[in-house]
Amino acid sequence: MPSSPAILNPNNLQELQNLPLLKHTTKHAAIALSHSEITGLEYLLTTEAKGYRVAKMADLGFGDARSGNGSRSQCSRGKAMLLALGKGLPEQVLPQEKVVETYLQDTICDDPATRAKLERLFPPMHKIVGKTTTVRTRYTVMSKELLDEHPELRTEGTPTLTPRLDICNAAVLELGATAARAALGEWGRPAADITHLVYISSSELRLPGGDLFLATRLGLHPNTVRTSLLFLGCSGGAAALRTAKDIAENNPGSRVLVVAAETTVLGFRPPSPDRPYDLVGAALFGDGASAAIIGAGPIAAEESPFLELQFSTQEFLPGTDKVIDGKITEEGINFKLGRDLPEKIESRIEGFCRTLMDRVGIKEFNDVFWAVHPGGPAILNRLEVCLELQPEKLKISRKALMNYGNVSSNTVFYVLEYLRDELKKGMIREEWGLILAFGPGITFEGMLVRGIN
Repeated sequence: MPSSPAILNPNNLQELQNLPLLKHTTKHAAIALSHSEITGLEYLLTTEAKGYRVAKMADLGFGDARSGNGSRSQCSRGKAMLLALGKGLPEQVLPQEKVVETYLQDTICDDPATRAKLERLFPPMHKIVGKTTTVRTRYTVMSKELLDEHPELRTEGTPTLTPRLDICNAAVLELGATAARAALGEWGRPAADITHLVYISSSELRLPGGDLFLATRLGLHPNTVRTSLLFLGCSGGAAALRTAKDIAENNPGSRVLVVAAETTVLGFRPPSPDRPYDLVGAALFGDGASAAIIGAGPIAAEESPFLELQFSTQEFLPGTDKVIDGKITEEGINFKLGRDLPEKIESRIEGFCRTLMDRVGIKEFNDVFWAVHPGGPAILNRLEVCLELQPEKLKISRKALMNYGNVSSNTVFYVLEYLRDELKKGMIREEWGLILAFGPGITFEGMLVRGIN
C-alpha cells in the first residue's frame, strides 16, 4: 500500500473504472461512495476482493429526503430498500363455501354426531365460516389425491410425522423456488447476483435445511451466505425483513433474497367431536410461498425500489408463551391458539406502534399507512377499534386475508404486494408507514417504512 493514498473523485466514473484494481470486477453489484471524494486504496481493495463495481451516486438512486412539500421522498443513503416481490401458490384452490364438505370428505368423516356438533357450533357451517373468517379462497397442498396416497393422515392417533415431513419438505421447496423465481424475474438481474439468502418456514424439519436445497435449485453461488429462521409462525415474515435489512445495510453492495414457504400439512388433523374448533383453523389457514429482494443503494437504471426500510424493532409480552402454542408429536404438530390473543395484542399495540412512530415524530395513527399481517379478522378488528383507525387503513390486510387466508410467515408479503400496487397508483398519501406482525411469544415485530419514488 502506498504511504499517501490516492484521492479519487466518485463523480468521475471513467476514472474509477480505468483503475487496474477495478477493471476485472465480476459481480454486478454497487457500493456507495461519499458525495465529495473517497480517499485510500484500502477501501477499494476490500471492494475489489468481493468483486464489486463502483458506481456514481446518481447511478445508485440517492437523493434528498422529503422537504415538506408533501412529495414522496427519494431514497435515503444507506437504508435498505424493497426491490422486488414474488409468490408461489399450490394448484389446489379451496373456495371457502366448500370448506366443511371438503374437509369432512377428505377425512372420510361420516359420523352424524360429529357433523351435527360442528354445524350446531357454526350454523349453518357452509355459509357462516367463510363470513366469520372473512376468507373467500385459500390455496392448499393437501388434496384428495394426497390423502389417498397417505391414508394414515386421516386416522386419529396414527404416528404420521415421517410422511408429513416428507410431504412438507418437498412442498415448501417447490413453492419457495417458484416464489423466488418470480421475485428474480421482477428484479431483472440473475440469481448469481444474490449475495445472501434468508429462509423462513414453520413447516419443515430436516438437516441440511431447506435453505441449502433452495440455494441449489435456484443456482445461487456456493458462497451465498444463508440464514434460516424456523418456527417463528406468523411473525416470521416481518422478522425476515428485519434480518434482511440488517444484512443489506451492513454489507455494501449485497442483495438479499428472502423466501418464506409454508404448508398446513404438518398440522392437518381429522375432525373430532372433542375438538370442534379445529374447523376454525381449517377455514382460516392456507399454504403458499413468498419472496422479496432487499438491498441498499439501488442502481437507478436497473432496480425499482418502492419501499425504504427505515427502522425495525421486536418485543415479546412476558407470560404469554402459551397463548400461541405448538408442539411436535408423532402425529405432526399440535397447534393451539388462545382465544385471548386479540386481547393480549390490544394491551400493548398502542405503545409498540408509538415506539416506531416516535422515530419520525408522528403522533396520529391515521397519519401513516399500514401493512399488518392479518392473523385473523378479530386481530384486525381490535387494532382498528383500539387505534381508532379509519376503515381504509387495514384494507390491504383484509384483502390479503380474503384472497389467501392466513399463510403464516407469507401473508405479510402478500399485504406488501397490495401496498406496492397502491403506491404505484398514487392511492396512498402518507409518506411513512408501519409493517406489523404477531407470532409466538407473544412476539411483536414492527418496522417503520417509507414509500419512495
